[in-house]
Amino acid sequence: MNSLLRRSHRLLSGIPGVPFLLRHVSRMERDTLVILALTAGGFYLFLKIADEVIEGETRTLDERILLALRVPGDLATPIGPRWLVESMRDLTALGGTTVLTLMTLAVICFLLMVRKHHTAILVTVSVAGGALISSLLKWGISRPRPDLVPHGMEVYSQSFPSGHSMMSAVVYLTLGAVLARTQASLRVKTFLFGIAIALTVVVGISRLYLGVHWPTDVLGGWTLGAAWAALCWLVMLYLQSKGEVEPEEPAPAEETSAGSRG
Repeated sequence: MNSLLRRSHRLLSGIPGVPFLLRHVSRMERDTLVILALTAGGFYLFLKIADEVIEGETRTLDERILLALRVPGDLATPIGPRWLVESMRDLTALGGTTVLTLMTLAVICFLLMVRKHHTAILVTVSVAGGALISSLLKWGISRPRPDLVPHGMEVYSQSFPSGHSMMSAVVYLTLGAVLARTQASLRVKTFLFGIAIALTVVVGISRLYLGVHWPTDVLGGWTLGAAWAALCWLVMLYLQSKGEVEPEEPAPAEETSAGSRG
């Protein structure tokens, strides 16, 4: 998260007038502005995608992408070697309710063990809130699952947004950011957040490959999940500024001096 924020700061610094403003606000305020922009952008993209899906404007593109992942003339067979199908089933389980619940519980227990009780509560609320939003949207929009190709596994709920994609973004991005706050090393923070992003992307791709979601289902899940995770992170920054959430671990002196020189 810190690495992402620094890149965003550099991007904003290239806009006329912005460097002057950035010099006159604190680091906490700069981080808040960047995360607020990411949150608003994520929700805006989701609303645009949802509007196009409801209007039926994405059907042609969705079909082309799904068909491109199947052997021509044999829609029951995904492209690639046979072992890839089994691998995709394994990877898609990383976004399933069971795995995400166990992952969340493990991190909550870790936070409680290191006496970060308020952070543990915030993680619980973030994940539970994301799951509730996903379920309500699926029920409200009621988009049918793809009927263009055979499904590579059993599915039971509606299609938009992809629950696996959204909850992977919510859980992995939230947990990655929270765990990064417990580490002083910038390299460790970057690694944790990179793993969170990679897991989120892989789960979404597996849903497409198995034919259980339209591409716009996955894209909608990614944008909404990332926006919700960013919003929860914004709340954490606010509570941290009020002293109601445990502070972030400080960076080592050598990394802090290196960052200031860059």
